[in-house]
Amino acid sequence: MKIIYCSSPLDERKVDESYEEEYTYAKQLGLDVGLIHLESLLVDGKPKRAIKNLVAAIEPTLTVYRGWMMKPSEYETLYNALTSINLYLINTPEQYQHGHYLPDSYDLIKPYTPRSVWIHQSEMDKSADWLRDTVQTFGKAPIMVKDYVKSRKHEWHEACYIPDASDQAHVQKVVQTFLERQGSDLNEGLVFREYAQLAFLSNHPQSGMPLSEEMRVFVLDGKPLYVSNYWDEGEDQDFVAQLESFMGIASTIQSRFFTMDFAKLTDGSWIILELGDGQVAGLPDYADAQQFYMNLKSAMIEV
Repeated sequence: MKIIYCSSPLDERKVDESYEEEYTYAKQLGLDVGLIHLESLLVDGKPKRAIKNLVAAIEPTLTVYRGWMMKPSEYETLYNALTSINLYLINTPEQYQHGHYLPDSYDLIKPYTPRSVWIHQSEMDKSADWLRDTVQTFGKAPIMVKDYVKSRKHEWHEACYIPDASDQAHVQKVVQTFLERQGSDLNEGLVFREYAQLAFLSNHPQSGMPLSEEMRVFVLDGKPLYVSNYWDEGEDQDFVAQLESFMGIASTIQSRFFTMDFAKLTDGSWIILELGDGQVAGLPDYADAQQFYMNLKSAMIEV
């Protein structure tokens, strides 16, 4: 197995500082690591230059990317460039998109996740009432807006949360702000999700976003690889006890390596917030990066 990271934009010989801790632990554990220059791929459109510091493998080699998010088309370009030197990313482009885009996996997690609807950007503005028609299913319920991948949750009131889906003026204002701030980073279109009443921890000191009891689970080949609290320290034993009940759903996800984010409702039950590709999902602030790589190394030995 090989693990590749993004290099620093300013020095291709050094790992991006955001992944320095992960890179260091992986090397200390004896894992084979390498660097790619993501800017050469995303900005310059030169995938071969992006991977020029990687040595071609003699035999097909399973490869895990740990780095910044890419749109599926960009991931596919990287995937193809790496296969030319016998490095095969753990998720195919199709598997990457399945975990990365909420609409692609929604039907599989629908019974366990907030009600959601979406509209592709090609369908937006085709009628004067496209926005009203999209959100009317929620009635007066509170909703959140995001694109197929990300929200702007740290701009909670301005570009994420809508207290009443029937308040068209407010819906229009928040959606317009979201679109303006996403700009060219918009992923495919808009997703609207019913706001779930989660077990409250506190409000984010800068954005005012409510922080709740959330967990991130990295899943490898249908089995939990690493579990971490998202916003606070410690381990929620209640969640750990219930995790096994979600593994049947995990086995249906069309990806080898992905994340499942969970949140506790006010009644104490747990829901799935969303999925993510395991290669571009970040480790939460309170995660133990060394343990994550120890688990990854052990799991890969068994593959």
